[in-house]
This record gives sequence, structure tokens and C-alpha cells, in this order.
Amino acid sequence: MTVLTVADHRRGELRDVSLELLTAGRELADAAGTELHAAVVSGNVESFADQLNREGVDEVHTVEYGEEFNHDVYAQAATALAEDLDAEFLVVPNSVNGLDYAPAVASRLGRPYVSDAVGLDYSEGTLEVTREMYGSKVETTVEVAEGPFVVSVRGAEWPAAEGVGDADVSPFDFAVDEDAVGSTVKGFEEVGGGDVDISDADFLVSIGRGIEEEENLALVEELVEVTGATLSSSRPIVDNGWLPKNRQVGQSGKQVTPDVYLAIGISGAVQHVAGMKGADTIIAVNTDPNAPIFDIADYGVVGDLFEVVPELIEEFGGSPPSV
Repeated sequence: MTVLTVADHRRGELRDVSLELLTAGRELADAAGTELHAAVVSGNVESFADQLNREGVDEVHTVEYGEEFNHDVYAQAATALAEDLDAEFLVVPNSVNGLDYAPAVASRLGRPYVSDAVGLDYSEGTLEVTREMYGSKVETTVEVAEGPFVVSVRGAEWPAAEGVGDADVSPFDFAVDEDAVGSTVKGFEEVGGGDVDISDADFLVSIGRGIEEEENLALVEELVEVTGATLSSSRPIVDNGWLPKNRQVGQSGKQVTPDVYLAIGISGAVQHVAGMKGADTIIAVNTDPNAPIFDIADYGVVGDLFEVVPELIEEFGGSPPSV
């Protein structure tokens, strides 16, 4: 019996959630008294395997086939790995890719599948999965008493595994059924202004409806310039067409885990918080002292952003624009 995690990668880069899976998987392995195995399918598997070789990982398995995600390849590989390793738990990201193949694997293996886990607890053969519902307003617990299990976990809910491990890295002896591969990835096309990936940023300055008018974005953009940050936003800014979709943080946008997240004029609706609560340090600026964003902020400023932001710009050596 083992715990098996399957990594996520895109365009030559391992996704952050892949290392977060290792932390979640290690917790399950400790609870079950078994080993943690990690797998990576396609791409530069040797490089990815090195990155997955963290403390707590017992073995890393590689499957060389193509460069990018393919539903049929992943479904075949994950099924074969789970069967070969007698995996009691198959843990995958609750990402676009993970949601694509995990149900197919669960069906092939005849296992229960629970998606979008934000918490896992295993004891005496029963798995309890914590999930959020109604726009993250309510937490629910799903109890699954019959394993083995397939679970997809939400990104930014577990810390990334750290430390250099000493796991064995071994190619998995598996031949892809070419006749069952019905699609091929030809390339990527960015959606709506792919100038930056905010999920990779270390410092995000995020703006919400408190900015009032599109013309006032220049003020925040100046702060971004003088601090070397990356600009992001809550959903209303994107819905208004003031920033492209790739800048949106939240449940319907991107999940981010920067070192610093500066929320300006953002109330802190649960849909937005779900995308940024994994930031190391959260700073909030809002006129409403009862704004929900202050419940999770490490530092808060109750004040008018049109007064606070110019002072921050001057502090960092810039000149506030006229708004």
C-alpha cells in the first residue's frame, strides 16, 4: 500500500501545486503508516523528478511520453501506476489537468473520487475530506469509508514540500497504448492578454472596486512601478474591462501564493480570498474597518486609498500621478 501523487507541469515548468501535493501526500502516508511516491508524466521528466525529490518522498516515478499534458496518456499512466504500486491513495491537483483525467482514472479503477479537497484526515480506513461550498462560505466534510481513494486537492492549501530528499528515481516500465490516444497538443494560445503570469509573482499589488474609475488605475500602476511589484485585481475590475482576465485573483481567476499581497480597495469577498489566502504576508488598505479582508490580513490600514497610495509611492521614491 502506498500514497501516490501525480505532478502538474506546463510549458516546461513544474507547477507549484506539485510540491504542495507532496505535503498533503506525506500527511496521508504518515496517517496510514505507508510510503509516499510521486510521479511525473511527460515533459523533461528528469528535471521534474529532481524537483520532486523532497524530504518525505520515498520514490519518484517517471513516464516519458511527449512534452505536454494529454488526457489519454495521463489516464493510462496514472491508472497503471496506481495498480502497480497498490496505491491506497491517488492524489492529484484540482487543476484543469487534474480535473480532466482524475474522474477517468477513478472510473477505470472502480474507486470513489472526491474533488477540490482543502483538508484531508485519514484514520482506521476512513478518509475525511474537507471541501468548501457556496462560494467558500461553508465548509463541509465528506466521509469516505471504502478505499482505495482518488482525491484532487486545491492549490495553495498545503505548503510546498521543502528540503532535498534522497528518494530513488525510477522510470516506470509502461507502454502507452497508442491506439487509445485520441488527441495531440499542438501548442498554446494565451487567453486575454497573456503578458504575465501572476501566479509566479513574489509581490502582488491587487486593486478592487475601491479604485472607482478606470482612470484611477494610473495611481496604482505607479505604485507597482516604484515597488517592482506585479499588478493584479479582483473580479469587478476584470468584469469592467479595465484589466485582462489573466490579472484576476480569486475562485474564478487565479490562485496566487506571493511573498507579499497588497490588497487595495478590496473588501475581501470569499471568492477573492480563496485565490490569495496562501500569501505569506497580506496587507490590506480599505476605508471600511469591518471589511472581511482585515480578518485575514497580517497588516491593515483603515484609510482612503487615494491618500494612502500616494504616500506609499513617495516613500518608495516615486511621484504620484494626478488622478
